[in-house]
Amino acid sequence: MALSLAAPGGGSLTAPPEHEAPLRSLVRSVLGSEEASSFQELLPTLAQDVADVEEHLRASLRASYPFLAEAATYATDSGGKRVRPLLMAAAYRALGAPDTRLIQPLAAAFQLIHTATLVHDDVIDRADLRRGKPSVPRAFGITAAIVAGDYLFVRAFQLAARYSPEIILRCGEACAELAQGEMMQENSRYDLTFGRDRYVRIMVMKTASIVSAGVASCGMVAGAPREVVEGLEEYGKAVGVAFQIQDDLLDVYGDPDITGKPLFSDWREGLPTLLSLDAHAALDGRERTEFERLFLIRRKRPADLMRLKELTDRTDAHARSVQEADHLVRRALEALAPLPNGPYKSLLEQIANGVVTRRF
Repeated sequence: MALSLAAPGGGSLTAPPEHEAPLRSLVRSVLGSEEASSFQELLPTLAQDVADVEEHLRASLRASYPFLAEAATYATDSGGKRVRPLLMAAAYRALGAPDTRLIQPLAAAFQLIHTATLVHDDVIDRADLRRGKPSVPRAFGITAAIVAGDYLFVRAFQLAARYSPEIILRCGEACAELAQGEMMQENSRYDLTFGRDRYVRIMVMKTASIVSAGVASCGMVAGAPREVVEGLEEYGKAVGVAFQIQDDLLDVYGDPDITGKPLFSDWREGLPTLLSLDAHAALDGRERTEFERLFLIRRKRPADLMRLKELTDRTDAHARSVQEADHLVRRALEALAPLPNGPYKSLLEQIANGVVTRRF
């Protein structure tokens, strides 16, 4: 039996159980079972919102060449758990919107942009797996993966084109930031000298810019005051960087059966993370030299990776990463102050808190 919930503006929204189940799993994985239970009444509405975004997304992937459509669809199926559409739906409803029809194509556009970046990341990193499945380059080949990523970007901007020039510009600026962040990260491989500030800057550009632009654009569509739009922008930026820091920690301390990714990928690829930078800075003498030597190895053996972890565990690097992520969460919560109080604002707050405790 489908569940229904009275919409904030009246009427009833119905979400088929097959749509609601993945959202329940997502909310539980982000918030934890106990906190998630506080938002059960919102799930049917949000499940329908995310399902509607998914329809826009899939409709945009039609192509005259079936192989391209297949690769693009495969990428979207492997492209995450729809955290961004959930955040955008919650942000828009937090501003009093009775439904999300006006932002559904925009949310689909931002999800496609995110997915395109994952495809290109897997090409750059030569990744074999994405969330427990063969990556697009592995399944379809390098050339097809590059073209599929480009195709996703194009389709995203076709969806975004129906919005105001200001929103299209915000979307384009976020993509430009993303591209610059990607290049900065690529040029930082095997470099432990550039420091925490540069790491955070790269993460803002590469990861947080899309989240920030997405939720801020929802405020613009809603006609919210400037301070609300700026608050949503800051919220998305802080949550995006905190999410990435937790991602970096899960790369070393996570469970591959839950994350769908092998451990130590960042060390294998020579990508400096906050964890690595802090561990390197905290070590001294022979241990710091050993950490540098191991980090610089292009083809690391399992024993090399385990030794890097042992050295990291001798420092307070893990605690410092957690502390930085917690600081960002506090910034995110402060940024939501201009929004009107209500259940969807509370959900945005709990999602920010859940970002640093998630295991996926």
